[in-house]
Amino acid sequence: MSADPRPVLTPAEYLDRERLATFKSEYFRGETFAVAGASREHNLIVSNLVREIGVSLKGRPCEVNPSDMRVMVSVTGLYTYPDVTIVCGEREFDDRELDTLLNPTVLFEVLSATTEAYDRGTKASHYRKLASLKEYVLIAQDRPSVERYLRQPDGSWLLREVTDINGNVSLDALGVSLPMAEIYRRIEFEEHPTTMNGPR
Repeated sequence: MSADPRPVLTPAEYLDRERLATFKSEYFRGETFAVAGASREHNLIVSNLVREIGVSLKGRPCEVNPSDMRVMVSVTGLYTYPDVTIVCGEREFDDRELDTLLNPTVLFEVLSATTEAYDRGTKASHYRKLASLKEYVLIAQDRPSVERYLRQPDGSWLLREVTDINGNVSLDALGVSLPMAEIYRRIEFEEHPTTMNGPR
C-alpha cells in the first residue's frame, strides 16, 4: 500500500500562486510553508529598523525593504521573506516581476519562540550561501539583544552582539550605526523574561 504523494510545485508554479495569494508562503523543494502572523513587538521592531536605516541611508544607492520583499537563495532554491532586507548597488531579480530579490546585502530576522531555531539554524545556513550577503542580523523581542554575523574575507562569519539598551549597533556593511533604544522604541521588557513574547 503506497501513501499518497504530496503535490510538488515547480518554482514557476509557486510564484504564480504566491502572487495571487492573500497570505505569504515560503517555498523549498516543491513544498510551500505558510508564514505565521507577527506580534505587536515584532512589527514595532521591524518598523523601527526600516525607519532608522532608511533615514541613515538617504541619498545612497541602497533600498530598505520590510517583509514583503521575497528573497531567493539561488544555490539552494529557497524562497523566503526576511523581516528586513537591504540591498545596495545594482539589484538582481529572479524575473521581470521585480518582486524576488537575488542579491541582498544585509538581512534581518526578528526572533520569536516559534521561529528562533529555524532563523538560527536552517534559514541561516541558506542565507550564508548568498554570495552578496555581508551581514545577517538576529534581533530578540523579549530583551535587548542584537546579534550580527559578519562575513569575513576568508568566508567565515564573525559574531558581534550588543545587549546594552544604551549601546549602538554598527552595521559595517552599510557604514551605519543604530541606537539600541531606537531599535526597541516602544517595546516594554518584562523584568525577568523567560520566554519570547508570543508568536512571530
